[in-house]
Amino acid sequence: MGSSCKERAFTTLLVVATLSSLLTLILILVETTTILLPANIKYGVVFDAGSSHTSLFVYQWPADKENDTGVVSQSLVCQVEGPGISFYAHNPAKAGESLRDCLDQALTHIPKDKWQGTPLFLGATAGMRLLSQKNMSQATGIFEAISQVLSESPLDFWGANLLSGQDEGSLGWITINYVLDKLVKYSFTGQWIRPQEGTLVGALDMGGASTQITFLPERPIQDKSTEVTFKLYGSNYSVYTHSYLCYGRDQILNRLLVNLLQQNISDHRLQQPCYHKGYNATLALAPLYESPCVHTTAPSGLPQNLTVEGTGNPEACATALYKLFNFSTCEHPENCAFEGVYQPPVWGQFYAFSNFFYTFKFLNLTSGQSLTKVNTTIWEFCKKPWGQLEAEYPGEKNWLRDYCASGLYILTLLLKGYGFTEDTWSSISFRKQVGNADIGWTLGYMLNQTNRIPAEPPARWQAQRHSIWVASVVWAVLTLLAFLGAAIGWLLWHCG
Repeated sequence: MGSSCKERAFTTLLVVATLSSLLTLILILVETTTILLPANIKYGVVFDAGSSHTSLFVYQWPADKENDTGVVSQSLVCQVEGPGISFYAHNPAKAGESLRDCLDQALTHIPKDKWQGTPLFLGATAGMRLLSQKNMSQATGIFEAISQVLSESPLDFWGANLLSGQDEGSLGWITINYVLDKLVKYSFTGQWIRPQEGTLVGALDMGGASTQITFLPERPIQDKSTEVTFKLYGSNYSVYTHSYLCYGRDQILNRLLVNLLQQNISDHRLQQPCYHKGYNATLALAPLYESPCVHTTAPSGLPQNLTVEGTGNPEACATALYKLFNFSTCEHPENCAFEGVYQPPVWGQFYAFSNFFYTFKFLNLTSGQSLTKVNTTIWEFCKKPWGQLEAEYPGEKNWLRDYCASGLYILTLLLKGYGFTEDTWSSISFRKQVGNADIGWTLGYMLNQTNRIPAEPPARWQAQRHSIWVASVVWAVLTLLAFLGAAIGWLLWHCG
């Protein structure tokens, strides 16, 4: 009986000592351990001031970054009501006011305690490039009015600037390859890895006033004026890029009408082969000749307004579009696109977005159709009577007349201009978005700019303050002594 009692007492003392020792050890480890909390989130706001409209994008990324570059995602997009900012040449204050609604949406979206450190930038593209050529004082007035509005924001205003064509092209290239996980990728092992260069894709962009081609050539770039280099996620990149001002969708349509006017007008009426048969409209002539892309003056004797009649002739339309290109002069005859511009042979996969996508989306040609199918579809569309189209597409009347010319122009640009062939046509994908991000220059800009924004280490939380830890250890020791005293007293009472 006594022996059994002593065994139980010993077991009790052993358990108490073990538990108390474990508790003390845990408290000691806690003193030297910190817990990494999720990194702080940083935000950036970018206005894309295009030739026909303006958009706002809000981006966010973890503050700790990866190899000095943020891992950025799109969290908000807002379309500014009204036309592009260049439209307000005679009323620049209205250009700034037009941005307020989208700016307010961004402020609502971003936590208030993040406002002060959030960069805000507006980049203007080809529409403002043209206005700058035409009237620098008007362009300056617009930028000043915009800067006044945006600088009043609680965000960190980085400026309203004119984006170069090379920047627009290369930043669009960055965007596409980033959202496709071509620049950096999160692996199953929990690490960020850089994919192989051979998987990088080219970018084809078309706005209202310009069009851009950017890709990584198979061979070294001969003309260094077409080369752009940058560093992202610790890696250096060198890409070919060129922007063709006056070859955007709106300017091409404008130039097309002017060329037709120069050679095909009778009795104050213009036969337009790119408009559908049965289409008839009155056209004001003066605005056609106001664009810096038009280098001729209106023929003498033209009326103030002109009647335009569609003939629905895709062959004549394609011929008229081809005449807008200059294929005659080039210093690099074996590696040349048009307008005397050097271009290495297209290589690899390409993503075509903006007006490339919008035109082909309307024509239902974004599903990887063959070149033969694309060509046939566009020609058949051009031959449809205007009355039939109005009935089939009641909500598209504002743009409906131009899809024939836009489709044929895209074919001419890609095949005759950039040098794609029937064999390489399948390498082009027509897309508006990849994942949850819009394709364009703004995301590429934000990625590139995160290199300027200091990284922050992950937030650390000390599991216990030192004073609390000391008190906890004292409590554990006193508890151990109390249990030991009680156990010894019980042993003397019952087993003595």
